[in-house]
Amino acid sequence: MRLNPKPTRRELLQGGLLAMAGQASAQKSAPSAADSGAITDVAGIEVGHFTDRRRPTGCTVILTPGGAVAGVDVRGAAPGTRETDLLSPLNVVQQVHAVVLSGGSAFGLDAATGVVRYLEERGIGYATSAATVPIVPAAVLYDLGVGDARIRPDAAAGYQACRAAGTSPPAEGSVGAGAGATVGKLFGMKRAMKGGIGTASIKLAGGLTVGALVAVNAVGDIFDPVGGRLLAGARTPDGKSMTGALAAILRGEELPPLLGGTNTTLGVVATNARFDKAQCTKIAQMAHDGFARTINPAHTMYDGDTIFALATGRASAPVTVTLAGALAAEAMARAVVRAVRAARGVAGIPSAAEMG
Repeated sequence: MRLNPKPTRRELLQGGLLAMAGQASAQKSAPSAADSGAITDVAGIEVGHFTDRRRPTGCTVILTPGGAVAGVDVRGAAPGTRETDLLSPLNVVQQVHAVVLSGGSAFGLDAATGVVRYLEERGIGYATSAATVPIVPAAVLYDLGVGDARIRPDAAAGYQACRAAGTSPPAEGSVGAGAGATVGKLFGMKRAMKGGIGTASIKLAGGLTVGALVAVNAVGDIFDPVGGRLLAGARTPDGKSMTGALAAILRGEELPPLLGGTNTTLGVVATNARFDKAQCTKIAQMAHDGFARTINPAHTMYDGDTIFALATGRASAPVTVTLAGALAAEAMARAVVRAVRAARGVAGIPSAAEMG
């Protein structure tokens, strides 16, 4: 199938998608995590997926066995989360031991229970007088519209994701929390495309490493910020090519009624630098710029967009929040692009690779 002609400069301006000058074009082929790094390049981070191919759906766990300081920023209007209040700088607990991203909407929060059990068995957690309590924040995305909605990640899925975790670059595309993810849904699922999970990292000569991992399940379309090319998004009514939702709206096409909370993009950024909870919260805020560069529209009433930030503190050199946050946004943008490029179509929902 062929794409519509490249959008004009006026269309790019209307969509807020002008290119970032001076950067090289990204390749069209499905990426390998080794090509652009992965969040596991950050010392102290492990990642594991569980993918249930029956539907498909799944979950992804980001383990920090040695503990990591964490922050979170929720920008979408329809979030589904667990243990995010304790990440406030006002609250006592200073470190987390895992973060869970899951499909299955609110049902998928159960995956975190399996992660807690896995960590408890290994004596990892917050020490109290009676027990060691693993601290495991989680967030979910809505993928119940793909396949049998009665199949969703549970505690056993979270446990299996932990067993699969390691420091190698994790798989990308239609796996884990991205298995049932879709994008470009402003005109409904019949015109949607496949989303997925992606990762990237940036390493500086001084030893600073910043990585990102994201499950892309946006109601909006996905663009490459280098050149503004539409990668995956709303298709034409016949389904044969991509149209771009905002471009269609500007041409006069009307939106159908939509249901809030049936999408959501979830991300984690991590660094080996040392930061406190307030600083991690700011880094999570800045990382949302990566969504804004690649997802249009982002942070809508139909999404629960959430980003966690982790600092493992393995690097001793001081780093500013501004630098870490700027790199987190860049890594997140790269991860979003990689997620849709690596995805594979399911159940009549095509991928970027198939449409390209």
